[in-house]
Amino acid sequence: MLEEIDAVDWASLPGRPDRYEPAVVVRGLKALAEAVDLRQVAEARSRLADRGILHGHSAAVFPAAAAAAPLLLDIAQHGHPVARGTALGLLGEALDCYPYAGYTRVTDHDGIAVPLCCAIAPHLRARRAFLVGLGKTGRSLLADADTHWRFEVRECVADSGDAVAFGILAGRLPDGVHEAETHRAGAIAGLSEVTLEYPPTASSPEPEPEPESEPKPEACLRVTGRHPAELPPGTVLLPADCGDRVH
Repeated sequence: MLEEIDAVDWASLPGRPDRYEPAVVVRGLKALAEAVDLRQVAEARSRLADRGILHGHSAAVFPAAAAAAPLLLDIAQHGHPVARGTALGLLGEALDCYPYAGYTRVTDHDGIAVPLCCAIAPHLRARRAFLVGLGKTGRSLLADADTHWRFEVRECVADSGDAVAFGILAGRLPDGVHEAETHRAGAIAGLSEVTLEYPPTASSPEPEPEPESEPKPEACLRVTGRHPAELPPGTVLLPADCGDRVH
């Protein structure tokens, strides 16, 4: 685990210079990975929650939290049991805290500038089986992660003046009307009325997802008053309120 921590170029990650300290993230993650008692866990948490991945005094989250998410999950899953609650607790705080203006997004593996919460959530969904196995704590963390949904358009057709998009939904889009932001060719645009037309369904039984992956159920969304040409294949939709989160 220590090698994985060192493999991240923490200094290259953006963050408010007066609040974010890359070296603190490294020391904190390593300390938590090696912790075997409550005192060591508390010291590690103090580092990570103050100028590490969070700034606890102002309830702010840094972009480093997205890079730290899979490492914290590794610690929770493979580290000493005494560190598990703290690792998961930090992930929960990272989802709930707001980023500072100018440091609200990171580029994901698809090259999309996603809000920090939407960058952290997929790592949690990728460990669904592990988190579910933890009981109430893990399920609660998953439920929070699933509110940061992501929809990728595979096909879009016209229907009664609306666009009906078929694609892959990660997370959970609740019933009702929602605002969303679209990501296409590096541009971000807004949608005012998105609803779940059909609930997600798995096209065929799938094996347990590998680490850093998640199930990809098919779903259908209706976008009111839009033309299919505005939602070509490859367009990604994310919750608009996640993009609006700022400290």
